[in-house]
Amino acid sequence: MLFGSLLGLGQTAIELGLINAITVLALFLSYSMLNVCDLSTDGCFTLGACVGAVVAISGNPYLSIPAAMCAGVISGFITALLQTRMGVDSLLSGIIVNTGLYSINIAIMGNSSLLNMNKTRTVFTDLKTALEGTFLHGQSKLIIAVIAVAVVVLFLSLFLKTKLGLAIRATGNNPDMVKSSSINPAFTTTVGLCISNSFTALSGCLLAQSQKSVNIDIGSGMVTIALASLLIGGTFMGKGGIPKRAIGVVLGSIIFRIIYAIALRFDMPASMLKLVSSVIVIIAISGPYIRSKYPLLKRRLDYYSKKESGGNA
Repeated sequence: MLFGSLLGLGQTAIELGLINAITVLALFLSYSMLNVCDLSTDGCFTLGACVGAVVAISGNPYLSIPAAMCAGVISGFITALLQTRMGVDSLLSGIIVNTGLYSINIAIMGNSSLLNMNKTRTVFTDLKTALEGTFLHGQSKLIIAVIAVAVVVLFLSLFLKTKLGLAIRATGNNPDMVKSSSINPAFTTTVGLCISNSFTALSGCLLAQSQKSVNIDIGSGMVTIALASLLIGGTFMGKGGIPKRAIGVVLGSIIFRIIYAIALRFDMPASMLKLVSSVIVIIAISGPYIRSKYPLLKRRLDYYSKKESGGNA
């Protein structure tokens, strides 16, 4: 019984980790490639969930996915517009858009803070029905999450090798060099943020349909979770090509969710889960630095140990 419970908890963590991995991949594009810390992630994630839920409730579960992604593109475009055309700092522009999206998301939800989708047809319910009587019955969430993540990883692996993709990467590395190469950094930044936010909205849309409900705080703390997952993935996979790094990002998201699930398993109060996220981020950020300093610390400890041994002798 306990094993079955742990197995179910592990599968749920993997499913959530894969769905959230799409947001982490979005942050991989904007933060790691474009060198822009987009703080509109929380609001954009909720935007995708709200738009996807409303369209699905209206009877179009498959249309909800492109609709949510288009909403994410608009969010990314506005964030980029503030940065590139209005002189607003990148961090501040993300905060401004995130704040404005709260009101917009409430309006999309019909001035309600909660949408119930229990009786709504979704891509998950359709696949669940199609898999009835097969050995994959009950695995609809996992299958859709794997397919969505695989498509995004494949897209990034191919896109970032194109001329435009390389220009986006160059913008993140050295915007001054990009300007001297007759590439418009405002354009590459805009394209990068539009694509990134479309992935974030897709992640929110899939999570909403997966759990069959949306509340206005569904994206709260998502930027922290995504950042922690991104750093964890970087620690495990290290440097390499885009496919390897993207897969590392996905693994980081799954690992984060498993740690989260373990915390829940120990009956940790819900109010403490944000603290868990913060601690994971601290470990993920400081871990590589502490590891790099370990040889020096070990030499010092060995030195003092030998000195103490010689003194005692």
